[in-house]
Amino acid sequence: MSHDYLRLTRDGLWDNNIVFAQALGLCPLLAVTGTASNGLGMGLASTAVFVVAGVLISALRSIISPQVRIPIFVLIIAALVTLVDMAMNAWVHDLHKVLGLFIPLIVTNCAILGRAEAFASRNPVLPALVDGVMMGLGFTLALVLLGASREMIGSGTLFADAALLLGNWASFLELTLIPDYKGFLLIILPPGGFIVLAFLLAGKRLLDRARAERRAVRVQAVTSN
Repeated sequence: MSHDYLRLTRDGLWDNNIVFAQALGLCPLLAVTGTASNGLGMGLASTAVFVVAGVLISALRSIISPQVRIPIFVLIIAALVTLVDMAMNAWVHDLHKVLGLFIPLIVTNCAILGRAEAFASRNPVLPALVDGVMMGLGFTLALVLLGASREMIGSGTLFADAALLLGNWASFLELTLIPDYKGFLLIILPPGGFIVLAFLLAGKRLLDRARAERRAVRVQAVTSN
């Protein structure tokens, strides 16, 4: 059982990462990741929906009719997104204004519905909880990496306005990496999102290839002995 949870962790964070492996949820990924702070806010909001939706759907799976399961899944996700949207508007209003329409659009994130259909509706509550947490954290990791990369290259800062967007607790995250840096506007603009994402995807592929080659060398060494 512990091995299964380890696999869920590895899949969510790396091997089956929503962005880097499945290439899902790219609309908010590319639209709101002009800064790392925006990426973190959207990632945490999506993670909350991932987790609660997975737990609810897993708990109700035995009473949901297979013929209407998709509409019910969508209704559950929509209700949760509405609650998240209202909570962000109340407690992190500045971040809510920045993310804007992309918070309600979490409902249409095919990754959340896909995990609900492929995993939560077929497994007990605890594995669904772990899967939701890890998939959400993996998505958040991708958002923050892309946002941080674009922000550092485009503005020379990291987590700029984090305190304004996320609250005073996040002020320690704000860094100015290159004083008097004039910026690289292309990376901040939407085309920059595609460019940086392409490099991140290529980097993951190279790391996976190197890891597979090291594993093959170890297996060959063991079998030869």
